Amino acid sequence: MSNQVNRQRRNFLGSAVAGIATAELGFIGSAHAQTPSPATPAAAPAGAPQKLGPIRQIKAGELDVGYYEAGPANGIPVLLMHGYPYDIHSYADVAPLLAARGCRVIVPHLRGHGTTRFLDTANPRSAQQSAVALDQIALLDALKIDRAVMVGYDWGARTACIIAALWPERCLGLLSVGGYIMTNLPANRMPLPAKAEHEWWYQFYFATERGRAGLEANRKDIARILWTTNSPKWNFDEATFQRSAASFDNPDYVAIVIHNYRWRLGLADGFPKYAEWEKQLATLPVISVPTITMDGDSNGIVPPSDGKAQAAKFSGPRTHQVVQAGHNVPQETPQVFADAVWSLASARH
Repeated sequence: MSNQVNRQRRNFLGSAVAGIATAELGFIGSAHAQTPSPATPAAAPAGAPQKLGPIRQIKAGELDVGYYEAGPANGIPVLLMHGYPYDIHSYADVAPLLAARGCRVIVPHLRGHGTTRFLDTANPRSAQQSAVALDQIALLDALKIDRAVMVGYDWGARTACIIAALWPERCLGLLSVGGYIMTNLPANRMPLPAKAEHEWWYQFYFATERGRAGLEANRKDIARILWTTNSPKWNFDEATFQRSAASFDNPDYVAIVIHNYRWRLGLADGFPKYAEWEKQLATLPVISVPTITMDGDSNGIVPPSDGKAQAAKFSGPRTHQVVQAGHNVPQETPQVFADAVWSLASARH
């Protein structure tokens, strides 16, 4: 199997930094009637990693979304999306850097994380790729944001790619850590080399009921192992880990994580309401918006690439760079990451 298919199957990959493009900034209003979550934690003790706050809540689609916002209400909108097993604090240092440059920064808890909740307890806990992407479209609508720079790594990168491919009119630009990483279900049925399969231990574990029970009981321990192996050169401390781990206490966390990985491996069905979107994504649509792809040079999941294998998936201007980081690029190298986002945002201003 080619390296490109391998990377598509894992839904991770890499690429990088630079400025691009033209086109007007189609915009945005202010967030209406947003209120801080009553559960917003107190300020961290001196020396402890700072928590993003206040956390606001807004009804968007089928969710009550918890999100952090910074920067001017009339600034260039930037949507920063986290991965698994992480949370909004992957952008704890990136968000203020972008806000200081005049961006309107939105950092949502994805479904199953933090203070994000389902509005209807009867709704299925789907985490297939189109469901997560539609959440972000609903969030932009609720915040009255027409277009934004879409930014993400891991789950967030997949979501950003999907929005750029299916709704390019909502996208000022794309920064995707891992490149073009939409889920390709037929490719996911094919075996990878043994070493690559070994890196997927947690996904195979989650395919079993024992794995579901293990995630329920040991969600933080599993996440800590993945943080360490995903980013072997990242020397995070326990306080930094616990700051994000609090988001895993969401009541839907286990159901969302399990469905995401089982669906990707063809072991759980998708839901009919998303069938049309998944049909479009199955064609692996080309992304036309200005794009930066980025790879961490010490990514413990997928080795960095030169980005050339994915060139055909991008028809617009695109640059690629390998940066000094592991898998959680924005948290490991925030200044480099913020500079890359700003190069997209400022080019659209």
